[in-house]
Amino acid sequence: MNENADICNHCRNMIREKAKGMKMSRHISTGPSSFIPENEIIGAMPLSDSTVMFIDEEYSGRVDNLTQVMGLHPHYLQAFLRCHYYLLRMDGPLPLHYRHYIAIMAAARHQCSTLVCQHVQEFEQIGVCSDWLRGLEFCPQRLRNLNEINKILAHRPWLITKQHIQALVKTGEHSWSLAELVHAVVLLAHFHALASFVFGSGVNPDPEVTEVNGVTGDLCPPAMAGLCTCHLTNGNQANGNPLRNPNTGSELEALMERMKRLLEEREDDDASEEEMFTRFEKEKKESLLVVSAGFVEEVVPPSPVARFVDDPSFGYQDFARHGEDNPPTFKAQDYSWEDHGFSLVNRLYSDIGHLLDEKFRTACDLTYYNMASHEGVDTSMLRRALFNYVHCMYGIRYDDYDYGEVNQLLERSLKVYIKTVTCYPERTTRRMYDSYWHQFRHSEKVHVNLLLMEARMQAELLYALRAITHYMT
Repeated sequence: MNENADICNHCRNMIREKAKGMKMSRHISTGPSSFIPENEIIGAMPLSDSTVMFIDEEYSGRVDNLTQVMGLHPHYLQAFLRCHYYLLRMDGPLPLHYRHYIAIMAAARHQCSTLVCQHVQEFEQIGVCSDWLRGLEFCPQRLRNLNEINKILAHRPWLITKQHIQALVKTGEHSWSLAELVHAVVLLAHFHALASFVFGSGVNPDPEVTEVNGVTGDLCPPAMAGLCTCHLTNGNQANGNPLRNPNTGSELEALMERMKRLLEEREDDDASEEEMFTRFEKEKKESLLVVSAGFVEEVVPPSPVARFVDDPSFGYQDFARHGEDNPPTFKAQDYSWEDHGFSLVNRLYSDIGHLLDEKFRTACDLTYYNMASHEGVDTSMLRRALFNYVHCMYGIRYDDYDYGEVNQLLERSLKVYIKTVTCYPERTTRRMYDSYWHQFRHSEKVHVNLLLMEARMQAELLYALRAITHYMT
């Protein structure tokens, strides 16, 4: 019998690489993450009493793999759970089964079976409209009408216009109210970004998410053992020995030295507005060149969650493309979360603005004042570079930020990781995760993923909420 008969083409490629002499994993991690040793997650800081009580009361004490990985940062986890719970379970414009179906649609854009299966199970437990789980053609036209903004927000949010909003709120019997649409948009952005975190942190599917009534086994299989490796870890090495750079010490010292030098130069740098704009344009164009080795040729294997995806060939394209008329830069001073987006969502969907704002601020302000083995370090410069680099790739510019700092602080391998996790999360590999910041703790890399997730979500929301504002005015 052919030993490769039951594995996908993606894993056959891995076997061919192994034949060339590369070390490949032969097992699948059963811990919360395929990137992070289980003992490091279990031995993390304890959750606060209020978070434990919240999980006990609202989630019946169940702590899934995603929550365990996020639990490396308990303060952030608390803000995330409050917002996540409010979006899915508290009073709001949309009925509960709509919320979980929209979550499925959003996660499926990135073939994130971990999230899809969680919300398939949640949807089934509500006990209505189980036929919808057979695919998009079985759900109401009203939900299918979200396909267009779902794919645009997931892959090229700068293309969304007030015409997309108008098409949804003025479609007769299938129309959406503005309040319902804002709820749907926040859900879509939330789960697109959450898929980035799941893949970026190597979060494993939960073993207790099993086949549920009315759903075929290929969508949410009853056991992990029968799956090909790529369905679980995206072809990643599972809790093996990560790649190590022999120059990790000098790498860390060099980064800290650059941070120190940039801090000193800030005091003397009186760059003109034109110079600041030039630095942004340079960084935006350089992001075009950030591609991982073999990336273009790589084909992600088909996924059973594709039944929830419309126009699967529509994917990310760089905001700034060579030889093309590119969309205008989104100027943050003209439409920002703090001055515009926050008030709009709060007006149309009560209190969600406060919960989103708390989540954004917690991720951006979170610090333990250390970098790897160094303590007493101000990491604000590095955190802002990570957040703003994501927004730069999405064409969003802050006129008070010097984008020259991005090139000084973010090495090429980190940029490759950021672009992959943010724009093509389903292609993230353990090798990419291991390729940067070799001396840093896993918890610090998870913090990076929190920043990427929140930056991505905020970028999607800014484009969508600006379009809604234009429609309303």
